[in-house]
Amino acid sequence: MRHSTLFRCALAAAALPMHVLASQDGNIGMRAARIEANLRDSTLKPVASQGSRFKGDRTEHVLLAFNDTTAIEVKWAVAPTGGEAFNNQPRYEAAAYELQKLFLDERDYVVPPTALRMVPQGVFAASQGLKGEPTFQDSPAVLVELQYWTMGVTPEGVYDTRRAGRDSVYARHLGDLNILTYLIRHRDANKGNMLLSADSANPRLFAVDNGVAFASPPSNRGTDWEKMRVDRVSAATVARLRSINEASLTTALGVVAQFERRGDDYVTTPAGPNLDPDKGVRHKGSTLQLGLTSYEIEGVRDRLKSLLKDIDRGRIKTF
Repeated sequence: MRHSTLFRCALAAAALPMHVLASQDGNIGMRAARIEANLRDSTLKPVASQGSRFKGDRTEHVLLAFNDTTAIEVKWAVAPTGGEAFNNQPRYEAAAYELQKLFLDERDYVVPPTALRMVPQGVFAASQGLKGEPTFQDSPAVLVELQYWTMGVTPEGVYDTRRAGRDSVYARHLGDLNILTYLIRHRDANKGNMLLSADSANPRLFAVDNGVAFASPPSNRGTDWEKMRVDRVSAATVARLRSINEASLTTALGVVAQFERRGDDYVTTPAGPNLDPDKGVRHKGSTLQLGLTSYEIEGVRDRLKSLLKDIDRGRIKTF
């Protein structure tokens, strides 16, 4: 079970108000738009950190404080040199988050709020042990994936066919999760990548590690979630899926983050025209842009068509 005892102590030591951790539900504590705005645009102040799963883990569990006294716990994942590598694809993580918005309401999101950020070296220097080498040659800044740290969740009981047969709420959430993992071609079944809410009345499911997906080769932990594992899905979700077209996919996934170099650092800017649809990490002058390639978007589109065809043929039922 995820917990925040260490970070509550850090909040108290830093004299930050505890109420910032109060939840809308037991898993995500504030509106997604507010989380995104903080992670993308607000000044970052790491207050405490520890390995996400163990000491020395590639990703960190970090408590961030912001100037408005908001505090948010996040997964903090430093990008590799050049911005992408196997099992460390920040643009895939951001694309998975953006894709779900096309067919899920916020209360049903299966990917927690996720943002990409170019973090100045000064933030690392002021932190308690966070480290990061420059991602690109033209700046000392570090590309970091920031993802909201879901509370009250467990890796146990995520995929339970018996429960799905008797619990329609759980079955709906499981179907939504599986649709997302199928569309992104999730290829890493490592335990802990999928999490289940401990709230039996609201059994939300989450995909919290989506870096091995889209055009990625598979991991050595299995690829169970790249296929449709469920035999029924929500009719409301299917109706939303039918409204997705090539234009909406391209708009949502072609550019998932954009930055402008100013001096030694990069700042977040609104997404502009795609600088090169054949590349996922794009540089042009002082502009840095990340997104899915046209080939990767085409894969999402083809899997969506295949899923809807299976639903229309009755191979996957709706409820």
